[in-house]
Amino acid sequence: MKIGLFVPCYIDAFYPAVGIATLELLERLGQDVTYPQEQTCCGQPMTNAGCVSDSAAAEALFVRLFAGFDAIVMPSGSCAHHVRAHFDAIAQTDAVRHVRANTYELVEFLHDVLKVRDFPWAEFPHTVGLHNSCSTLRALRTASMSELGEPAFSKPMALLSGIRGIRFATPARPDECCGFGGTFSVSEEAVSARMGLDKVRDHRQAGADYIVSADSSCMMHQQGCAERNRVDIRFIHIAEILNGARQ
Repeated sequence: MKIGLFVPCYIDAFYPAVGIATLELLERLGQDVTYPQEQTCCGQPMTNAGCVSDSAAAEALFVRLFAGFDAIVMPSGSCAHHVRAHFDAIAQTDAVRHVRANTYELVEFLHDVLKVRDFPWAEFPHTVGLHNSCSTLRALRTASMSELGEPAFSKPMALLSGIRGIRFATPARPDECCGFGGTFSVSEEAVSARMGLDKVRDHRQAGADYIVSADSSCMMHQQGCAERNRVDIRFIHIAEILNGARQ
């Protein structure tokens, strides 16, 4: 399978180790991965702000760079959801439809496509709390939603369970929003900050040393809330654990 790796702009700017871990992990699993050097942004920030037409140039570049791949994989649930559900600022050509249909968030690609469960090179001897972003939970459906009362499942937990030494802490409200929400954290700053603080306190009180997530955007927000309020907890992207990070 020929894979195009998309590293979201905010990860490239603030969390490059996440992009590197994603590339290394896919290569460990025997995949043929290419990182198009001209990539920029998928256009999500503009669309989320209501400026849909302003996403057109970013979307067109994305399609030009990634239309030739069998799968497009990215370590971000919100960006994957944007490409699949909201890539509407440009004409819906065959290339656009191909890109939308073959874009995956990393966890769902590992779980559903590669069907990998074992990571023999990885060990993480810490207690972690899993944060499922609203995009991965309610849009990509990588885990069950408590409000639906459906049978429990969790694709990220299925992957993390293959890591030696890892322990899990379950917060009281495991799938409550952390308050990031992109522009929501700007327009509703006080509400967003309190939601983030409640989230990190919930994980810490459950015994978590780390919060792990498939979305660095949520963790960036939570980390800021934790540091400002001196909550002693660390943050790590799931790609880094699966690739063998120990701390």
